Amino acid sequence: MGYNWQWYRIPQFLLERTEDGFQAGELLTGLLASLILSGLAFLLALFLGLIVALLRLSDLVVGRAVARLFLEIVRNMPLLVLLYVFYYVTGPIFGLNRYVASVICLGVYHAALVSEIFRAGINSIATGQWEAAAAIGLSRRQTYRFVILPQAVRFMLPPMTGEAVNMIKSSAIVSVIAVAELTTAGRNIISDTYLSFEIWFTVAALYLAVTLCLSLLATHLEHRLATKS
Repeated sequence: MGYNWQWYRIPQFLLERTEDGFQAGELLTGLLASLILSGLAFLLALFLGLIVALLRLSDLVVGRAVARLFLEIVRNMPLLVLLYVFYYVTGPIFGLNRYVASVICLGVYHAALVSEIFRAGINSIATGQWEAAAAIGLSRRQTYRFVILPQAVRFMLPPMTGEAVNMIKSSAIVSVIAVAELTTAGRNIISDTYLSFEIWFTVAALYLAVTLCLSLLATHLEHRLATKS
């Protein structure tokens, strides 16, 4: 194709030298923004996912119906469409800016997936644990807090890590509404420099480095939990 590769221009977008020393370039700044966005959305997904899972496992007919309706709506709606709904419909109604709308959208979307992980982890605990907790007088809330959830963590850790990785990858979609993160930073640099191949390869490498580190950390924690058990 006769493309003129200019890899020598990439370091300035990772680290730039100023009078005060080296500072993070546009890509590293965007990566940090992506991690913060993903972290906030994942915390929201954990909170909502746990509530949905508990509702599905409860004895309340209305609670199970609400949880089921939530799962069916969210799981059968494309993430891009859900993002547009939160930004263009819900945002103006409740006064949400694009960043808050993005966090809520990612949190709600992944909460549907996280809830299934919670439910599977809770169901993996033997019935005898529930009976033993009831025998010593623990309430249902105390049983979840002190008996069931601590044991379910080691079963939930691998799929939950996978969901965290998916969250980081999903965060790239918020670039369509111009939220400042890694993909948006890459698009802005390309529009100024026309370094399409170099920038997208670098952006992909940054995402890959983060997700690999997260996977290795989860594997280490999983081995530690298995050793302790």
